[in-house]
Amino acid sequence: MYSVIVVPPACGSVDDQVRIATGERLSFGRAAPDGGLTIAHEGVPRIAGDITAHRSFWLLSNLSEDQTYVVENPEGAGEHLKVPPGRLEAPVPFEFARVVLPAAGDLLSFDVWAPRHSFRSADRQGLPGAATAPAFALDRTSRYFAVLAALCEPRLRGEPHAPLPAVEQLVERLRPAWPTVSRSSVYWNIDYLALKLRLRPGPDTAEPGQRVNGKKESLVSLALRFDLVREDDLVVLDATPSGTAPSRVAR
Repeated sequence: MYSVIVVPPACGSVDDQVRIATGERLSFGRAAPDGGLTIAHEGVPRIAGDITAHRSFWLLSNLSEDQTYVVENPEGAGEHLKVPPGRLEAPVPFEFARVVLPAAGDLLSFDVWAPRHSFRSADRQGLPGAATAPAFALDRTSRYFAVLAALCEPRLRGEPHAPLPAVEQLVERLRPAWPTVSRSSVYWNIDYLALKLRLRPGPDTAEPGQRVNGKKESLVSLALRFDLVREDDLVVLDATPSGTAPSRVAR
């Protein structure tokens, strides 16, 4: 059974995709051998590397002399792996991945899918003892969560390095579901989130004169790294049938 699918650059149809089974190896490069993936660019080594399928993940070998390859998770929040020159069989855990090759001033890429990822139920009902405390207690009906979703939206839409929205942009984005939103209310909710997620000390423990910079960046980094906000959660930014926003813990 095929376990990994390689999607060449500018792939035009399903027929152009390359399927490899567990244990099989696919070479790629400017002069890849028959059956390999040819990337026609003068900046790509003749044999640049190879991919080996292994059940629900795959291994990447970098056979170049001096170029580091990057494997990105297009569905993540900037997660990536660096595979240095000469590294053999680096395991790649992403279900959807993009291999980026630096090539004489260009960045070339192709995709690798590992669709055999499987999951078991995480249900723990019936086990004795106290329930595990949640790592992050977030109320998805609250306005602070809508603010967090709006902060994360650009990077969740497939732009992992997108600049974060300014407060004025957040106000405009939140207005359809929160007609009374203002700059001060957005600032308040950002401060509240930073405190709730323990990114800044409380007023009783803060050192005199201490300042916490980059709150928005820290919030988005934490939220996306631990999947506190997913693309499905962006529905909170749409106007509800009544034209009102999520209502609890608001200001």
